[in-house]
Amino acid sequence: MALQRIAFLSVHASPLAMPGSGKAGGMNVYVRELAQEFGRRGILVDIYTRCNAPDEPQVDRSLGENVRVISVQAGAPQPLPPDDIYAHLSQFTAGVIAFTTRFDLHYDVVYSHYWLSGWVAHKLNEVWGTPFAHMFHTLGQMKNRIAQHKPATMPDVRINVEMRIVQWAARLIAATPAEQLQLLWLYRADRRKIQVVPPGVNTERFYPVPADRACALLGLPAATNLLLFVGRLEPLKGVDTILNALMVLRERDPGVMANTRFLVIGGSIGERAEPEFLRLRKLVSDMQLEHVVEFLGAKGQEMLPLYYAAATAVIMASDYESFGMVALEAMASGAPVIASEVGGLAFLVQEGKTGFLVPVREPNVLAEHIARLSKDVQLRQTMRSAAAKQARQYAWPLIADQLLATFEEITLKPQLIRHMH
Repeated sequence: MALQRIAFLSVHASPLAMPGSGKAGGMNVYVRELAQEFGRRGILVDIYTRCNAPDEPQVDRSLGENVRVISVQAGAPQPLPPDDIYAHLSQFTAGVIAFTTRFDLHYDVVYSHYWLSGWVAHKLNEVWGTPFAHMFHTLGQMKNRIAQHKPATMPDVRINVEMRIVQWAARLIAATPAEQLQLLWLYRADRRKIQVVPPGVNTERFYPVPADRACALLGLPAATNLLLFVGRLEPLKGVDTILNALMVLRERDPGVMANTRFLVIGGSIGERAEPEFLRLRKLVSDMQLEHVVEFLGAKGQEMLPLYYAAATAVIMASDYESFGMVALEAMASGAPVIASEVGGLAFLVQEGKTGFLVPVREPNVLAEHIARLSKDVQLRQTMRSAAAKQARQYAWPLIADQLLATFEEITLKPQLIRHMH
């Protein structure tokens, strides 16, 4: 049976938000790009997301003719941290039901993202009987394992809901084999429910451009040794580890540092600057790295390919990444990636071939790899072409094929889901 209409639930992550700003990141990109790929195939996709501002239109059609973003009230129409949205999920669910009832909408399948949306998907399943597939994007149990400062009460609620979603969903989409193991081991998921389907990359937007040409278009001197971080500014992203590695390099290899620039893309850096930006900026000042490091704030997806293509290396020193879509975008643009050997990054980056994997919070090892890539032009070229080649296996049309096959399977064989009460 060909699917005609799919509902995406992305309660806290609007596909219209700019990645790198506030809490917006890889999940926002995932939801938007996948919906657009389905839309191009003639499938009607409605993305339900929380209303973030009083003047937000209820229906936005800017993502293409078959894709609508539907804004639903859940608490005050202002940005809220994900954990604070939990209390408003019943209102969100009621809003979705009201909208679909008004326009007599019926969906073949629901695809929910993150634990908040999984809760809503289950409630809709109780009312509509429509099967749902779920993707967690990050797991509370894994976040807890690496968190330095554990919040008091919220993780218990989150993990409890996640345990239930594992029971409720007809299919669980894991981004990597590592996440599949985490679902089996930490959440006791039914192996038959889990399908490993990685996120994709838009290879029409992200493709290799010669580094010198990219530098020229960005107004950087041709010989710039450009190191790049792209992502949200939060402690677990490990930007301070990269700053410490630059300190190590300055002592060990001042020659490399002479023409090195480190650009940080992401975060709010103006009047509404985030605490993490202020902390990092003070670190840069204390380390006397102002002439090397520049904070550029969040950039639109249309600008990112040039920065990636110009980079000697894109560095992801995260404590945890369930997947790491930035790494995939960077590779598609022909940039070597130096990444922490965690989660999806350990799966995505091929050691010594498309980049390097380093232990978490080890600035000395990170500095060694930066120096090696900075000096060895031949290695850089080899890695650039290997990275671009590998990334092409993740083109969205290939990923969409796998997901549609999974969705068709659950609509043909509705699972008898044990309701946990």
